[in-house]
Amino acid sequence: MCLAIPGEVVEIDAGRPDLATVAVSGVRRVINTGLLGDAPPAVGDWVLIHVGFALSKIDEAEAKAVLDFLDGIGQSYQDELAALKASRIE
Repeated sequence: MCLAIPGEVVEIDAGRPDLATVAVSGVRRVINTGLLGDAPPAVGDWVLIHVGFALSKIDEAEAKAVLDFLDGIGQSYQDELAALKASRIE
């Protein structure tokens, strides 16, 4: 099962503004924000991430509700976090 998970933007790559570092449940990864088009995220924004791409911006309350839900489903979320840890965008 593949999930879209919320992550908080902690850094925008100065040389590649379509790349951002996000924090997801203690994991930091670079993701591509190019799908957000004319509404790129800023540091502190929350985005919904799937396979290394930000799909949309979401507010913090929605992000926390989704993270609480995902924590409750157990193994599928743990599998998604493991995939995130193993991923790299260069």
